Amino acid sequence: MTTPALTALRLALPGSRISYVVEAPFARLVEGHPALDETILVKSGQGPAAFLGLVRRIRRGRYDAVVDFHGGPRASRLTFLSGAPVRVGYEIPWRRLIYTVRVARQRADGPVHSVVNHINLVRALGCDVQDIPPLALPEPRPEEKARVATFIDGNGLAAARLVVVHVGAGNEFRDWGAAAAAELVRLLYGRPGVRVVLAGGAEDRERAAGIMNGAPGSVLSVAGTFGWAELRELIRRAALFVGPDSGPMHVAASTETPIVALFGPTLPAHFAPWRSDRVVILEKSLDCRPCRQRECLHHDVRCLRAIAPAEVMAAAARFLPG
Repeated sequence: MTTPALTALRLALPGSRISYVVEAPFARLVEGHPALDETILVKSGQGPAAFLGLVRRIRRGRYDAVVDFHGGPRASRLTFLSGAPVRVGYEIPWRRLIYTVRVARQRADGPVHSVVNHINLVRALGCDVQDIPPLALPEPRPEEKARVATFIDGNGLAAARLVVVHVGAGNEFRDWGAAAAAELVRLLYGRPGVRVVLAGGAEDRERAAGIMNGAPGSVLSVAGTFGWAELRELIRRAALFVGPDSGPMHVAASTETPIVALFGPTLPAHFAPWRSDRVVILEKSLDCRPCRQRECLHHDVRCLRAIAPAEVMAAAARFLPG
């Protein structure tokens, strides 16, 4: 969701050199973005020595400004040590000395969407941003596009209406549950021409296999086998995406594919798909929302798991006529 801010930054400062520091597992979401001159990778499990090497590389760049879109401990330390005279970040307690320009994440009159927050950091640099650009992820490389085409052609999906269902979520508070996903797959099976493809990370392979084994018909899985660019290409070619508030949902928002988004502990006002068309958001009104996703007050994550598969199917049916 930082990509609209990258586009806005490039439009406002066309002659600038823009680098993007990104953790290695997510690099493919920005590598090749037209607004960027380079990506700087942060390896997973980075120790103190590697972090100091990253700091030295940033300082050699002699950047005029650093924008901290993340605000976490490591990102804020890197911002502080960057040597940049202008350091823009969010108004966060105990970090006032890190940033030379600070932006509030919340407003008194209500919540601010994450995309708008990132744009506000660019505005704080003095850039005039009137219309917020759409999400913009890099196009897949030829080999990535070919792999998706092989998957579709090899499984006889070319004429099917593909429904991509994200069966993971990254943490238990955004996990709709295997049983609910399996029931949705069963309901989708009755729609003419529909084929379901399960998506997720490597940690979701076992769950996906269980759903496939119990499905009434042929269900496929790309959990743990497709990277970000390939997943986006698959979603782009699908008739529908269904999933909780997580990375794949926002990847889907960068395409024109309809979305049924399930919200639990997070609020759409902060994290809804950055699109206004062909999106259905399902949520339950509970006083405990939003929460910090540390411990469920009710011990059952009812904010998300109270969304019934039949409700999701009814929303999905809007985009699957017949």
